[in-house]
Parts: sequence; structure tokens; C-alpha cells
Amino acid sequence: MNLRQLEVFVQVAETKSFSLAARQLYLTQPTVSAHISSLERELNACLLVRNTKGVALSDSGKELYAYAVRMLELEEKIRERFGLEGGRKGCVLRIAASTVPSQYLLPGIMAKFCARYPGERLKVFETDSGGVIDMILSHKADVGFTGTVLEKGNCTYIPFYQDELVIVAPALERFREREGQEIASWIREEPFILREEGSGTRKEAEKMLAKLGIRVEDLKNAAIMENPETIKRSVENGVGISVLSRLAAKEEIKSGRLIAFPLGEKGGRRNINLVFDAGYPSLPAADKFIKNVQEMYPEG
Repeated sequence: MNLRQLEVFVQVAETKSFSLAARQLYLTQPTVSAHISSLERELNACLLVRNTKGVALSDSGKELYAYAVRMLELEEKIRERFGLEGGRKGCVLRIAASTVPSQYLLPGIMAKFCARYPGERLKVFETDSGGVIDMILSHKADVGFTGTVLEKGNCTYIPFYQDELVIVAPALERFREREGQEIASWIREEPFILREEGSGTRKEAEKMLAKLGIRVEDLKNAAIMENPETIKRSVENGVGISVLSRLAAKEEIKSGRLIAFPLGEKGGRRNINLVFDAGYPSLPAADKFIKNVQEMYPEG
């Protein structure tokens, strides 16, 4: 078994076609078939199931595919690290980000990075903070952004931006009259929109509310939503109040469409973090990306 055989196998698995894989690899179709047959004989397993719709992975094939992709990615990292050419697809820096940093910080960060390093390619995955950490630990992403710290695996967190969580409410007179009041005195009376499980905003909000003597279980849960934009529109339309990043609700608060209430006297401060697996070989592009973020936010 060699890397070339694994490359051919992965290409067939991804294209679901021997002929298309052959064209993309600049090989003949018999050569592709020979590589797959040799691999199946050596592993004593059927890896690909041929049918009228094309080619599908068998159970053994799915298992090998997961290993093969990681091996080819490691080959790319070695080539990139030592300045070698001739990789399979060229390196792409994979970035996983939770909702708030993905939507409100990452676009500016990427713009500066791409202007500085125009040859680099980026791929972004938006998920919740728990999903970001899972992608980092499974090496499906090279760097990540989270709104909370999860004690899981061997991740390194670099706080680079300080955000504030606030209670947001519609611009109604009854809420204007509550400005300056302790939120604990009225928050349980209002329908409440929660973020989804796994959200960094939700995790941090629960901790901050607990310090004010407010349990999430005591709130009148109106809905659970994933997207801050949907939450903002829902709050504006009277579905309920919610906890949001001030960064996410900046324009609506400024325009007066939403009212923001601080979470306690000190406010709901939390860090937005850059995260990576320091124990896993990193791409030079990842090192440059991390440095770029730190230079953009030197007081993080």
C-alpha cells in the first residue's frame, strides 16, 4: 500500500466514478482500476460497491476513507512545511467558527489575511462552539473561533476579542421604564428565547445569569434558536427577550430598534477565542493566520 493508491481511492470515493477520477488524476481508467484492485487484495476487503448509479463506499471503504484522507492531509502538511510542490490539491486552511465570530468578526479578519497573503485559500465551517472544538480535535479544521472555553481535549485557546452579552428587548415603553432596574426583578415575567445547546453564547449566558441568582430553568422559554439574526428579528416582533452578543446586536441597539440591558453591574463580559490543537502539526498558513489575528487585536 502506498500514498498513490490511497490518493486514487479517495478520488474515486469523492467523484463516485472511475472515469472521472482517472481524468482528474491524469491517469487511464485501467490504471485507476488496477490501483483499487491492488488495494482491495492487499487489505483483503471490498472497498467500493459498483452499481448502475456509479460507485459507493462499502463499510470497509468508509473506514479506510477516513484514514486515507488524514494521511493525504498529513502529506500536504509535510509538503507545505518544507516548501515542496506537487501536492494532491494544494493546501486549504480550514477554519471552524461559532456563530458570533463567524458572522461579525471573521469576514474582516479574512479580508486582511487574504490581502496580505493572496495565494492562500480558506474554507470556513460555521457551527456552534462545541462543534468547533470537535472539528479541531478530529483535525477536520486547522484553527477555530469560539465564544467560550470548553475543557475538552488538548486545545489551546487564545483570547483576542472581548465581547459583552446583554439582555435584548423590543423597543416598547414597558421595557424603557425598566432601564436602571435589576433584571432579576422582572426577567422571569417575560417569554425568553434561548440559543441552542452547544452555543458559547448560551453557556456563558447561563453562567452570568446564575451569578445574578437567575436559573435558566426558571425562565419562560418561548423558543430555542440558532441564528442571532433570527433572534433579533423575533425579539423586535415581540416573540420574547433574549441574551445576545452586543457585537451581534450593535446596529439594532444603536438605531433604537432593540433595548440592551447589562448583565449585572460589571456587565456580561466574555472572551472570543482563537483555538487550535498545539500538539498537532500545523500548516504555515495556520501560523500566519494566527499571527494575523493577534496583530489585528493586539490587546486581546
